[in-house]
Amino acid sequence: MERVYNFSAGPSMMPLEVLEKAASEMTNYGEAGMSVMEMSHRSKDFDKIIKDAEALFRELMNIPDNYKVLFLQGGGTTQFSMVALNLLRKSKKADYIVTGQWAKKAMQEAKKFGDIKVVATSEPDVYTYIPKVKREDFREDADYVYICMNNTIYGTRYPYIPDTGDIPLVADMSSNILSQEYDISKFGLIFAGAQKNIGPAGLVVVAIREDLIGFAPENCPVLLDYKTQAEKDSLYNTPPTYSIYFAKLVFEWVKSKGGVKAMQEINERKAAKLYDAIDKSELFKCPVNKEDRSLMNVVFVTGDDALDKKFVAEAKEAGLVNLGGHRTVGGMRASIYNAMPEEGVDKLIAFMEKFEKENK
Repeated sequence: MERVYNFSAGPSMMPLEVLEKAASEMTNYGEAGMSVMEMSHRSKDFDKIIKDAEALFRELMNIPDNYKVLFLQGGGTTQFSMVALNLLRKSKKADYIVTGQWAKKAMQEAKKFGDIKVVATSEPDVYTYIPKVKREDFREDADYVYICMNNTIYGTRYPYIPDTGDIPLVADMSSNILSQEYDISKFGLIFAGAQKNIGPAGLVVVAIREDLIGFAPENCPVLLDYKTQAEKDSLYNTPPTYSIYFAKLVFEWVKSKGGVKAMQEINERKAAKLYDAIDKSELFKCPVNKEDRSLMNVVFVTGDDALDKKFVAEAKEAGLVNLGGHRTVGGMRASIYNAMPEEGVDKLIAFMEKFEKENK
């Protein structure tokens, strides 16, 4: 069977070149005589892998020198707890902007540890837009402000970076990391689960400003303390070694394609043509506010649940898979991360046009 175009929100499509490179090194990495899966995380070979991965990530995302980069386990969801445990360090207050399911879950988790306020939310409108906030909307003594930059389920993204003044801004970038350029100095901490734009599930990459490290309470579990992880360079215990290796391969691939700036140009082009096709259609529509539409996750519906299901089923037969919307919202969702070639988007558009003609 030929490879399909996988529009899954995550785990998602990987760059074919990266998969082939990993396959060629599966049983013998370099001159190690063994797979990366087999080697010690204390070995010289793996030490070079993780250091190269960090250097590449810093270069691609332009991470300032006063930030620590950590490769951790537990995916993005563990960060919901870890952020609160470590950053509720003075007033024990934090302000959250809830723009989707993941931001809401993060807020609910943080409530276990401190005084959490929802300063803005688009939940009453089914998260179809990003609320506009101002500096004065946040409590002056808040320890941090939390946002989710891109919302996979609802197809929205922040078209701006909220101004939080001196309050550290924390951002979940799981579904838009490496997809567009950001000024990381505007954030106190960013994190990204790997299974969308970086690599296999299980790994999460964190960049945290150094002055925010060292404030976890004494009863904080040792692995959930950023200080523990930073002092041991992500090697306090055995890290997800193969996922880190795979992340390094993806970072190399992004760099070979021209870096994040080039990725952003391609992503904007892919998203623009897909949204244009939806907006011109008489059958499909996108419920998301235009200025807040995601570059990574394009949601659309016909307005008829049965017809939506028919579309997803027939698309699968055509080699366009995982186009069903999230189970909580239905409809369709095309996740077009960095690894999705323009050809895949073109084939989806052609199929949509064919489907519309056949189902008027």
